Amino acid sequence: MSTVDRIRHQLKAHPLALDAILAVGVLLCMVAGSFVDPHGPDGVTWGIRTPDPLSLVLIGLSAAALVLRRRAPITVLALTGTFSIIECVTGDPRAPVAMSAVIALYTVASTTDRPTTWRVGLLTMTVLTAAAMLGGPLPWYAQENLGIFAWTGIGATAGDAVRSRRAFVQAIQDRAEKAERTREEEARRRVAEERLRIARDLHDVVAHHIALVNVQAGVAAHVMDKRPDQAKEALSHVREASRSALNELRATVGLLRQSGDPEAPTEPAPGLDRLDELVGTFRSAGLHVEVARADAGTTLPAAVDLAAYRVIQEALTNVQKHAGGEAKAEVSVVRVGPNIEITVLDNGAGEDDGPADGGGHGLLGMRERVTALRGTLTTGPRYGGGFRVHAILPVKTRGRGAADTV
Repeated sequence: MSTVDRIRHQLKAHPLALDAILAVGVLLCMVAGSFVDPHGPDGVTWGIRTPDPLSLVLIGLSAAALVLRRRAPITVLALTGTFSIIECVTGDPRAPVAMSAVIALYTVASTTDRPTTWRVGLLTMTVLTAAAMLGGPLPWYAQENLGIFAWTGIGATAGDAVRSRRAFVQAIQDRAEKAERTREEEARRRVAEERLRIARDLHDVVAHHIALVNVQAGVAAHVMDKRPDQAKEALSHVREASRSALNELRATVGLLRQSGDPEAPTEPAPGLDRLDELVGTFRSAGLHVEVARADAGTTLPAAVDLAAYRVIQEALTNVQKHAGGEAKAEVSVVRVGPNIEITVLDNGAGEDDGPADGGGHGLLGMRERVTALRGTLTTGPRYGGGFRVHAILPVKTRGRGAADTV
């Protein structure tokens, strides 16, 4: 930082010191002006004159008042204006005391609003000019009287221009800061939504496949000694389920990869076109599942297709885990007007009639996924036993939330 910059920084940090320096400068200018006489015997010639003692006192008081111009601008203007009026009426030869009133008027205009500047500026110009023209020793048309009118107008105009520029610069800074905050908040919101979406996908994948692996491993352990062929088949299902889980996990976690990371194979997100494959994994685990579809010819957006698949997957996983070994499930996919309706029913043959709302994150994840697409999800026990999951998803996604969920 250069010496000039350091001095400027110190002055901005101590405005009272800056005003004191300004007051000293104005004092020197007014004192010098009070000893200069522009009216010589041969016309406009410069000479030396002796000011009145009262004029020197008014000069000192006006300059001292300018030290407080930032703290009380209206009061300082009133004081300097009063001193200027006294000088205009009594001073002969006249001293430039009005210079302090011009500085005070500039301060008022630069620190207040435009209506206040207009009112105070016109009042100051009128009073000082009238006092100089009507009560002073010079003729009313003297150039000193017109100079008071001009300089007070210049002070008010300059102060208003400075205030307008400060307001403009501050508005630009505020707009830039607001845009930066909005950009950061939007980035955080998108990161949070993406994290939640990935967490839902990971939960669905892990819960489904681990449940299948658990069931098939239990079957293999049970029949290993007596029926090795059936145990071998169960272990084959375990292998397939674990491979599918790894593939889906790789595809989901692959979204977190950076642009410079090495390439790795991924696969598209699952949808209802893989419903038969999904149901087959549950059937191979011993769950009796019936499927009814009435959505032929319906093309779903990627987000809706994935949500429908995940709802069915989570619902069947809950049946596998909670409904007991003799449970049966019914899955229906129906196109109803602008919506696609997914229903999963089970007969609740086990001790648990269904998953509790607070027992895990499965139902919560389904509800968040469906709600993000402007759909509705209804879950609860069925009359006579069992559990029901019913989701209504719009065929055409609307709004930003749906687009961000893809």
